[in-house]
Amino acid sequence: MKQLRECSIEELNEYCEQIRQKIIQTVSKNGGHLSSNVGAVELIVAMHYVFDVKNDPFIFDVSHQAYTHKLITDRWDRFDTLRELDGISGYTRPDESPYDYFVAGHSSTSISLAVGAAKAIALKGEQYKRVPVALIGDGSLSAGMVYEALNELGDRRYPVIIILNDNKMSISKPIGAISKFLSSAMAGDFYQKIKKTTEQILQYLPESATYMAKKFEESFKLITPGILFEELGIDYIGPIDGHNLESLIRAMQSAKSLKKPVIIHAQTLKGKGYEMAEGYYEKWHGVGPFDVASGEALKKGVSKNATTMYSEALMDLAKQHENVVGVTAAMPSGTGLSPLIQAYPNRFWDVAIAEQHAVTSMCAMAKEGFKPYITIYSTFLQRAYDQVIHDASILNLNVVFAIDRAGIVGEDGETHQGAFDISYLSVIPHMTLMAPRDEKAMHAAIRYSYSHQGPLAIRYPRGSFLSCDAFESKPFEYGKAQLLKEGKSKILLLGYGSGVGKAVATSKILSEQGIDVAIVDLRFAKPLDESLLLSLALKYDIWYVFSDSAKIGGVGSLLMALKEKNTLHVKIKTFEYDDAFITHGATHLVEDRLGITIEQLAEKILEEMKR
Repeated sequence: MKQLRECSIEELNEYCEQIRQKIIQTVSKNGGHLSSNVGAVELIVAMHYVFDVKNDPFIFDVSHQAYTHKLITDRWDRFDTLRELDGISGYTRPDESPYDYFVAGHSSTSISLAVGAAKAIALKGEQYKRVPVALIGDGSLSAGMVYEALNELGDRRYPVIIILNDNKMSISKPIGAISKFLSSAMAGDFYQKIKKTTEQILQYLPESATYMAKKFEESFKLITPGILFEELGIDYIGPIDGHNLESLIRAMQSAKSLKKPVIIHAQTLKGKGYEMAEGYYEKWHGVGPFDVASGEALKKGVSKNATTMYSEALMDLAKQHENVVGVTAAMPSGTGLSPLIQAYPNRFWDVAIAEQHAVTSMCAMAKEGFKPYITIYSTFLQRAYDQVIHDASILNLNVVFAIDRAGIVGEDGETHQGAFDISYLSVIPHMTLMAPRDEKAMHAAIRYSYSHQGPLAIRYPRGSFLSCDAFESKPFEYGKAQLLKEGKSKILLLGYGSGVGKAVATSKILSEQGIDVAIVDLRFAKPLDESLLLSLALKYDIWYVFSDSAKIGGVGSLLMALKEKNTLHVKIKTFEYDDAFITHGATHLVEDRLGITIEQLAEKILEEMKR
């Protein structure tokens, strides 16, 4: 680990530039989070300069911006393995390094973690010897969990340092020269000393003078961005230049000396140091491999992805029905809702990082007769599980959950893999689960969803569907599966959603070995097409299940329940994910590690037939 405290400001600035170039070069090769990381370089270098990462908990909100931290903490030589299988994670992971305090991947948890760490430190008698330091972006302040944590922190007054990385996306901009002066003054030791002295003087002033002084202090706060935090009982420093190391170090040292909760408001430029990414460009937040000189992507998608298919299908529906509305939580581009927000700004909304609010607000719209499409990644819908049950399902409201990124998402790893949505949704009364297998089925599914009564969840993968073009896509009917082909063997392949393409591809390999199998597109996981499956059980007594989902509580489990209920004499084997979190890496490599590539699945079936 580089000994930062032995460096001059000039040397630290040179080091920041080295880090910035290392990040740009690595992300251009491996993909990853670019603009957020190069924008936070000086903040994190200053953190490491002022605080002791070996002693003080360093907590990164989401942690997608922690690349600088990784480079400082003994991972420089391994950084070229970023997001690769068995390489460095794109997020903090304690099992990767003792300097990563907590696992992260979802937003708005850092202040809660810092409060919990501060409580533990106090109970261990280590208060003021160890200081939790939380780095949080302004975008994460839209989630309610932040305010739950701030509420307790302001009351309990634990010594916690919060560094707010404001890249001008959510926090108000500074106002003219006066604001700049106040920002500069408030960032230094001088302001903090004046403030402390004023507080002491107020204790000895007559009541009339105290009243006037307090009124002046309140008026003073009103023209600074810190009024919210100050009123919550948290000292505020800033806003300061988040790329000025000298100012950052001075502010952090001042905050550390106060021995109480302090928020440091640092304004940064997202994409700093890579001109094409500087400013608000959503496309530079998370990127695939690209050419540094031109900024052009090296791998351009050929096939249309499932998100685009959903977006187009929903746009068609919105044109036909004025009561169709929709919401996403801070991911308008990633979920395909951007075109709808642009076309119908009064009917489609991005509510920022607030999944719980997204779900509940749409439930009220459903109560008023609208048809809401709640479009959220599988991994992020977990954050609104109570709302799915309490607000959508108990009243049996007509809401649609469009679940993007279902299945393996690749390089983002454990915190982002969409493995659990079938398991956690299938247990909810009134909930219907369905999944399209290809583009035609996606359009058919969205058309069906409009008339569906009750809560409905539609899942689809991150990338493209495997081809199922050989089979006609029929209109969806509630709880009805589609038999794609009969077979001459006793084997039945059952696919769900993107698993149908895998079943079809596997059947082709088996066919080359002289094994003719039947294939079913389940279409619905809940309810299952019981009448069709009972009839197929009379012909095919070996069933293989293909679904990109967790094995426990997944499609195989639902089929096993049907088998037990009807005393079916069939053997069911599911190729869903085992009971473990799925690591990061290119999707095809992760699937190979899990033993679920098409070739591996076909081989497993052939081996069982031999036995």
